Amino acid sequence: MISTTPAISRRQQIATQFTGGIAIAFLAIAAIFVAPTVLRAAPPLPGAVFTTDSTCSGVDLNIYGDKHDVYLDGGPSHPGAASLPDGNYYVQVTDPSGACVLGTSVGASDPTPFKVSGNGTSIPCIQLCAVLINGLGACAANGVDLNCGYNDTTNPGGEYKVWVSSVSTFDNNSTKTDNFKVKSNGGNPPETATLCVNKFYDANANGIDDDGQPINGWKYEVFADDNLIIDAETYHCSVVDPGTYHVIEGTPVELTWVHTTDSTVNVTLAADETKTVDFGNLCLGAGGGLTLGFWSNKNGQALETANDFTNLTNLCLRTATGADQNFTGTLAQNKTALNSFLLNANATNMANMLSAQLAAMYLNVAHNKVSGTALVHTGGCGNTGFDGSFITITDLIGAASTELCLHPLTKSGSPFRAYQECLKNALDNANNNINFVQPTPCTFTFPTN
Repeated sequence: MISTTPAISRRQQIATQFTGGIAIAFLAIAAIFVAPTVLRAAPPLPGAVFTTDSTCSGVDLNIYGDKHDVYLDGGPSHPGAASLPDGNYYVQVTDPSGACVLGTSVGASDPTPFKVSGNGTSIPCIQLCAVLINGLGACAANGVDLNCGYNDTTNPGGEYKVWVSSVSTFDNNSTKTDNFKVKSNGGNPPETATLCVNKFYDANANGIDDDGQPINGWKYEVFADDNLIIDAETYHCSVVDPGTYHVIEGTPVELTWVHTTDSTVNVTLAADETKTVDFGNLCLGAGGGLTLGFWSNKNGQALETANDFTNLTNLCLRTATGADQNFTGTLAQNKTALNSFLLNANATNMANMLSAQLAAMYLNVAHNKVSGTALVHTGGCGNTGFDGSFITITDLIGAASTELCLHPLTKSGSPFRAYQECLKNALDNANNNINFVQPTPCTFTFPTN
């Protein structure tokens, strides 16, 4: 029997098949674009691993006289941080680059010999020679070492890298690593030194650790001869070879943090010497500032007094032409005049714009919105702290007023314009509540890659 379908129904079938095909294709394409938002990389493994000796009491001893002396332990990456999650972990030892596997627990009688329990509080340390089985030896210095579970590195400095991972493929986000060295010294213990790195919150911006606020968990790197040898977090001490090192503190994602000491320090260590590198930082934020807009509107005007206008007149405020901006009328007239002055100020004459920001900050202090003793970051025209970049609000008001009295007209080409612009920017940022030194540390994070 031959079935026939009315023309209109047949067209409907074709249309249905066609649109169905489009729908399937659309879903397939959508899946391509949606999938990346669903498949996210696993977060980095918390905690840290480090080498130690048979007493299992040292942290990051790093340098050993024999491969049998190297044990593996773990814990938080810094005081107060999370440790490794509970579980059993794979272990391998490679050359520093990670290209040559010198020994691994994968395939051993216990493939996951590094065991963490008790919410990271129980991590029995293990002897690396005893828990690993040798790599092939082709990329090792002396072939397969029958006396130890990992072969000799080809690195001329005797350096190795140990890996601990929740997966047998030792993927980055599932793995922690630590470098160590094995150095023969004629049967004597190798010469070593100790390098510690400390981070402190510098609430008074003086570059000295005198505020009693240590910062734990701040990343830093240590280089020797342009080679990265330590990637750690404060507070931390590492056993290193005697020599010269370049210690570089990390830069957080948050742009509100400011250095108060040099961010790179060179340090030379002799044998048996211990030195600590101190890095200071502070963060910027709110301090009560209110803007030109507030002091020109009805809310700000409701606070303004006759005494305010007497004091504003004494600040050497300047108009667009460089003339004195005086307030000598009635209170109502002065409020109207201030409104016009603040809203019409511009930087053609930098002294005019500086005057407007100065007037707003004077009112902030006069009405207890901002403390005169508050410290702000200026970006280069301060009088205290690291690189002279900080100044109190009282001193900032004084510096701006003095400058306006001396140089009332600072148009393009004026040698005094740049300094006035720096003062103006510092006042502007303070009036907008963004450059005050905070009394305690703010949040900080670092890039994960």
